Amino acid sequence: MRNFMKKSILSLGIFVLLFGCVIKNNVFAYTPVELYDQVWRLINAKYVDQTNNAQDWNKWRHKYDNVIMSNEDAYVAINTMVASLNDPYTKFMDPKEFAEETNSIKGSLKGIGVQIGVKDGKLMVIAPIEDTPAEKAGLQADDEILEINGESTKGITVDKAADKIRGKEGTTVTLLVKRKGMEPKKYTITRAEIEIKSISQKLPVEMKIPDDFCYIRLSSFISRNAASEFGEILNNSKDKKGYIIDLRSNPGGLLSNAIYISDMFLHGGTIVSTVDRDGYKETQKASTGTYTDKPVVVLINKGSASASEIFSGAMKDNGRAIIIGEQSFGKGLVQEINKLPYEAGINITIQKYLTPNGTDINKKGITPDITVELTEENVKNKDDVQLKKAIEVLSKMTGVSQIVLQ
Repeated sequence: MRNFMKKSILSLGIFVLLFGCVIKNNVFAYTPVELYDQVWRLINAKYVDQTNNAQDWNKWRHKYDNVIMSNEDAYVAINTMVASLNDPYTKFMDPKEFAEETNSIKGSLKGIGVQIGVKDGKLMVIAPIEDTPAEKAGLQADDEILEINGESTKGITVDKAADKIRGKEGTTVTLLVKRKGMEPKKYTITRAEIEIKSISQKLPVEMKIPDDFCYIRLSSFISRNAASEFGEILNNSKDKKGYIIDLRSNPGGLLSNAIYISDMFLHGGTIVSTVDRDGYKETQKASTGTYTDKPVVVLINKGSASASEIFSGAMKDNGRAIIIGEQSFGKGLVQEINKLPYEAGINITIQKYLTPNGTDINKKGITPDITVELTEENVKNKDDVQLKKAIEVLSKMTGVSQIVLQ
């Protein structure tokens, strides 16, 4: 990678992951009561909302001193305290959950391959991971999960839902799913080992694009090799006249990848800004020089979240690409992963991020330049109208004759 790969992003932490997370070690407490107090102090010092959901945070500090006798007691007390923040992304993880989080960072997952989140109090599918049991079963972005194995998800946290969905390879999980405009439907899905794939140039089913275009499907930003692999594709496609970057159902990943890949297309200008609890704003800017200055079209949908929205926002606000598709998910928060004693951990929302124009997209998402919805009928007939529109727009931008075969 070029010199911009050496840019310091230490202020954002060591690793910034699926929901923009930073890993920190905070192994200072020893007794269960001290573990609880350590979590209280971390949130008190770092949580992005200084009002802590408009409550007196001090009331929690010694609330359970006389009842916490074991680690399990501390875990229950911590979860009760954290729930008062009403933030689905600030979450405590017991040793089992923290190990699973660590494994997902390493790219090793056992489950059905679906990214979930809580939106307006509802457990939602952010996106199924490409070529996994969840995608093959037919789960889609913006599906609401009403039940897991017959148990209601009302009031459930993301980590508890994930724990219920995960399981041994070869076992099954049954989800009751509500899709907009349709009756609830049950999906029984067999769990498997999930291989997280980041980049592919394989086109959607039975589609063809002009030879002068380069299609890049980025299904997640989680792989530490994603930026270098993306740069290699750009280096090997210098003869192409335009690029289609497909971020549909991309739930996010390494924030650093979003920054590096944005930098490949931008000649200076802002990529993203982060704002902490004190209102301190830090801006990440693109370096001078690019991999390519050729036209770009970016595809997004309801499942495009977090790092996908950072990249899309950077490309849109800098006038570098035309964004096509549907409103994205709306995940504009950064979490810090804190390692705790006894192999536990806690994710704490420490920052929100803004697009180059200063737009806070949390719970709002990125608005495409050209809105194209992919209907159930389109999916059934394997008619990718969003990609067709991308080809049409890029053809006009480049003067290349449009060819679409199905």
